[in-house]
Amino acid sequence: MRFELTYAAFAPGIKVIAPWREWTIKSREDAISYAEARGIALTVTKEKIFSRDHNLWHISHEGGPIEDPAWEPSEDLFMLTRSPEAAPDRPEYVEIGFEAGYPVAINGEPFGPVQLIEVLNELSGRHGIGRADIVEDRFVGMKSRGIYETPGGTLLYTAHRELEQLVLDRRALALKDQLAQRYADLCYEGRWWTTEREALDALVDTTQRRVTGSIRLKLYKGNAIIAGRHSPLALYDEKLASFSSEGYDHADAAGFIRLVSIPTAAEAQQRRQEAQLLGGAAPAVPKAASRPEFFD
Repeated sequence: MRFELTYAAFAPGIKVIAPWREWTIKSREDAISYAEARGIALTVTKEKIFSRDHNLWHISHEGGPIEDPAWEPSEDLFMLTRSPEAAPDRPEYVEIGFEAGYPVAINGEPFGPVQLIEVLNELSGRHGIGRADIVEDRFVGMKSRGIYETPGGTLLYTAHRELEQLVLDRRALALKDQLAQRYADLCYEGRWWTTEREALDALVDTTQRRVTGSIRLKLYKGNAIIAGRHSPLALYDEKLASFSSEGYDHADAAGFIRLVSIPTAAEAQQRRQEAQLLGGAAPAVPKAASRPEFFD
């Protein structure tokens, strides 16, 4: 899907010859037998028959015992990350700097994009961060289980999201969240070279203009914990956020609440009128459930 939709975008008349659709090999076991019979060296065996795709961003593991959703992965499966149990007993701090949404520095030192991800992969993997074991839906609808390692990407995602929270207003953040799943589906289905993607990119570019600053993370035993935030463009104002703030008059809240509650109050009044017309009692105000066991 992903490759051929790209071919269709640039050379719609091209004939695609895909060996897997032409030959008689039907499984990975067949492929291994074919290679062995011809002396072709492989990195997989019928005993460790995992299918792996490895690139700068991550590695995916599928096939073999992974296809049993009850199977717990063994440590020899993983290639980029330690287990949290084997990670260092002391936390390590890392600060990631961003300019207009792009990661550009680690601990104040500038890096190019490739080297930056390589460094974060090593840091994060050493602390057991970035593993994901999921059952997902393939494009055609069948369920599939995959185990992924995305160490550096996990740090970047965590830091970037936290910086956005510091510099973007809640409606812009909500809009991004609404469109994030659509963007993910677009990529997953290979619809990159489309007007839809260009339109979504324009929105992302606009929101990222303010995403400049740095996020400090504490890496420890499989966790990336926020340890500090800074941005010259932050919308956070300590004077407004403080409980001791005098930035606004608390008495103003009364009128604000009355306005916001108008629809709720109108609906309650309508229900009472409806109950009277039908000859029934007005609906009782529900009481909060008592669950003392929560406090045992």
